[in-house]
Amino acid sequence: MSKSRLASITRRRFLRDTSLALAAASATPMLSAPFASRAMADTKTLTIVQWSHFVPAYDKWFDKFAADWGKKNQIEVTVDHIPVQDVAARAAAEASAGSGHDLFGWNGAGGAHLYRKFLVDLTDLVESVEKKYGKATIIGKQLGYNLDDHTWSAFPDYYINFPAMYRKSLWDGIGMTPDTWDDIRIGGAKLKAKGNPVGISLGHSNDPNTTWRGVLWSYGGAVQDETGKTVELDSKGSVEAVKFVTALYKEAMTPNVLSWSDASNNQYIDSGVSSLIINPISAYRTAQQLNKKVADDIFVMKPPKGPARRLMGGAAEFYGVWKFAKNREAAVDFLKYYADNWLDAFKASSGYNNPIFTNMVPKPMPLLSDDPTSTPHDKLAVLQTSDEWSAVPGYPGPATPATDEVYNDFIICDMMAKAATGAMTAEESVKWATQQCRAIFDKWQHKA
Repeated sequence: MSKSRLASITRRRFLRDTSLALAAASATPMLSAPFASRAMADTKTLTIVQWSHFVPAYDKWFDKFAADWGKKNQIEVTVDHIPVQDVAARAAAEASAGSGHDLFGWNGAGGAHLYRKFLVDLTDLVESVEKKYGKATIIGKQLGYNLDDHTWSAFPDYYINFPAMYRKSLWDGIGMTPDTWDDIRIGGAKLKAKGNPVGISLGHSNDPNTTWRGVLWSYGGAVQDETGKTVELDSKGSVEAVKFVTALYKEAMTPNVLSWSDASNNQYIDSGVSSLIINPISAYRTAQQLNKKVADDIFVMKPPKGPARRLMGGAAEFYGVWKFAKNREAAVDFLKYYADNWLDAFKASSGYNNPIFTNMVPKPMPLLSDDPTSTPHDKLAVLQTSDEWSAVPGYPGPATPATDEVYNDFIICDMMAKAATGAMTAEESVKWATQQCRAIFDKWQHKA
């Protein structure tokens, strides 16, 4: 069984028992301030878990940063890095057990809202950061902000954009630029015939969860309406989006995309085979290390335009502090210090981590506006405004436990794959996905 499938199964098992778990969490007594302080003094530890970053240099920087902070504060800090596909299952296990790390880092979706009753209120922290570095962006508010009472149940760290990355020489060779999704289908078919297919995953992971939402929105479809109360997936725009993906898969892509992980498309373009992928700049950064000739030929642009709009899904990283954490105060203090040094984190990620707070990184942004390692040096400049063409899963409505569960269950990915492989027609796959989404929305509305 694949890790992503195991994560999905574990997630669903947890959700079946969520009523009991949430009730238990609500009954968990809050530590009094004196007790929390004594616990902090006694344990002298802080435990953190987060995904293994696709820019390895960032993890090295973070581990040293955390260790140095710990030494200054006489706290032993341990950081565990786990594969991104295992994050949802780990969160479910820790919440169910009422035991785990002090500070939990989510990537993608499914933390701040699904586990709200398990998490410490971080409103004071977020508001203090906003006073220093500007308001959290719309994307940031999707990550941990609660509309009902205007609180924050998580600290929004950064979002990950998904631009188009294409081999310029290959597209120049057919006299095209991949500006629209239809350009990619038509040009991709020509390049596939030359041995250079388009590579976009149709498996279970973050990349397809973001990319196929981008296609859905670009064709006028969406999971929910602006209020977040109504599932509106069964629409003409959604059907057209699925028909497009089916044609793209058959005409322009390799069939291997059905089993790809998030690393697969990076490896595909870095190898010199693929003509185009949709991916964060980690693929480009890796190519710079492995094959400079290929890297120089990889160009970055806004996501392709569809009939309705130009918009792409974004993944997100945010931190939650469990109510059952042994060292909650240290976790919050660490986040305060981390926020004050966030520009260093941005640089350590080589520009991969995109800021949530409006003034956190000055513009023109270092590493993106004039990168001395890139040819040309302004190749990545388009990423400075990626918040204008990026959205997280709740678009056009708010993020909720329902939208997080739809994301974690890969319903949009499966909707596209079922039609692409011929298991269903486009209309059938949209109706199937709509039924799945409505069942999830109904469940959460009854719990509200």
